[in-house]
Amino acid sequence: MLALLLVASCGLESGSAVPLRVGPGSIRPIPALDGVRITVGSKDFTEQNILGYLIEFALTAAGAEVRDLTDIVGSNSLRDAQLHGQIDIAYDYTGTGWINYLGRENPVPGSDEQFTAVRDADLTAHGMVWAAMAPMNNTYAMVANPGTAADKSITSLSDYANLVNTDPDAAATCVGTEFNVRQDGFPGMARKYDIDTGKVRKQIVQDSLVFQATADGNQCRFGSVAATDGRIPALNLKLLTDDRAFFPKYNAALVMRKSFADAHPQVIAVMEPISRLLTNESITELNRKVDIEGREPATVARTWLIDQGFVTPG
Repeated sequence: MLALLLVASCGLESGSAVPLRVGPGSIRPIPALDGVRITVGSKDFTEQNILGYLIEFALTAAGAEVRDLTDIVGSNSLRDAQLHGQIDIAYDYTGTGWINYLGRENPVPGSDEQFTAVRDADLTAHGMVWAAMAPMNNTYAMVANPGTAADKSITSLSDYANLVNTDPDAAATCVGTEFNVRQDGFPGMARKYDIDTGKVRKQIVQDSLVFQATADGNQCRFGSVAATDGRIPALNLKLLTDDRAFFPKYNAALVMRKSFADAHPQVIAVMEPISRLLTNESITELNRKVDIEGREPATVARTWLIDQGFVTPG
């Protein structure tokens, strides 16, 4: 109840207008969506804001009356807002749905398998529909300082684990506070890769500080990240291969209440071609434009949709 009161107090009952204009492109006006009021939500970080705006502009071009409720603080607040009808549609992550919302401890191997599992279970348990899964997988990952990766021939997590166990000082590691304690983070990774945790030279820092600290190579040589963060290519960090397939799959997919999906099946049809183009490479580049170039998420999302021909400037 307290969470719902906080959601309501933040103005989530009505939302605001879509921030930029768009017109039809390959997405054409759909009579069944003409004037239909649809509220779009997202969480409060770069990638989620971009994904939210992609939905907003696409459905606006299709003729819906879209309201903007992006930038909600935290997964649980977004979820509560969806369950209680304040938000109609959002992109969320399959791993988050499985572990956080459904309380399952063990992720399902494989992106398609994880999507199917969360789709079926969430529909049964909460009447929530998952659809139009994208190839992008915003899972946890480890990165290496480029010089260290080259000097020590580190390309995979198995290579990293071997370095920790044989030359701990060369494997100094920065980890985010949440990654440090989550079972799908460092503790589980250490078990999976037989890392001697007693030898790890580990520093716990804010997630935002991991990137530059790893790139500098002074404080740490390795760091924990989200795999689609735009700062990885911008700082030339080397993403390590998860060669034992430890990290859960966090593919983005549309989430909505069954009543909304049944009433407006056209929404999924509009969004499916967009989801198909959301690869790790494409979303990482969009994230980079925001986090490195300082551009606004709404502008980045709109420009990409225009470049792909889905919408026009309006």
